[in-house]
Amino acid sequence: MKFKPRATRITIIIVLLVMAVVGYYAFLTGRAKTSKAEASMTAIEAALSRNLDRDYPPTPKEVMKYYNDIIKCYYNEECSDDDIEALGLKARGLYDEKLLEANEMGGYLINLKDEVKGYRESKRKITNAAVASSTNVDFYDRDGYSFARLLCTYNVNENGKSETQRIVYLLRKDTDKHWKIYGWDFEANVDLNGDGIPGD
Repeated sequence: MKFKPRATRITIIIVLLVMAVVGYYAFLTGRAKTSKAEASMTAIEAALSRNLDRDYPPTPKEVMKYYNDIIKCYYNEECSDDDIEALGLKARGLYDEKLLEANEMGGYLINLKDEVKGYRESKRKITNAAVASSTNVDFYDRDGYSFARLLCTYNVNENGKSETQRIVYLLRKDTDKHWKIYGWDFEANVDLNGDGIPGD
C-alpha cells in the first residue's frame, strides 16, 4: 500500500508539532527548576556564587552593592569560619592592589573573624545598607589614575538601639578597567570638596 504524498506531509507536520510541544514543555520545566534552586539559595550562597572573573560588577555603584551583600553576610548571617574565609576572598577580589598589599591575607582573615565575632557578641546587625545613586558618584583623575568616590549608608542595630554610619569609599580603575576598592573612611573624616583619598 502506498502513502499519498499529502498524507505523508501531514503526518510529518503533526510529528514535528508534537516534538516542538514536548521540547517547549521540557524547556519550561528546566527553567522552573533553575528558578526554584536560585530562590532557595541562602544569602551566603548567593554572594559566593558570583564568578568575578566572568561577571565583575561594571560600575562603582555595582561594586559597592556586591561588597555590601558580602558585608551583610558577615554580620547578619550564621557564618562558619569557612564561610567567613570564602566571603573574605570574594571581598579581596574587589580590592585594589594597594589595599591588598596593606592587608596581607593571613592577618586579614584573622582580623575579619575577630571582627565578625565581636559583632555577634555585641548582638550588632546591619539592618540596611544603601549605596548613593549613580548621579552622586564623584569621578576624577589623579596621578594618571581614574577614581570614583561614593557614599554608603549603614543602619546598625545593637541591643535594640539603631545608629547610622556614613562611609565614603574610594575606588580606582585598574588596567582591566575594573573599579577596585582603594580605601574608605567615615564621612566626617573626608574632605568631599577636594580629591583626597580616604585615610590621607
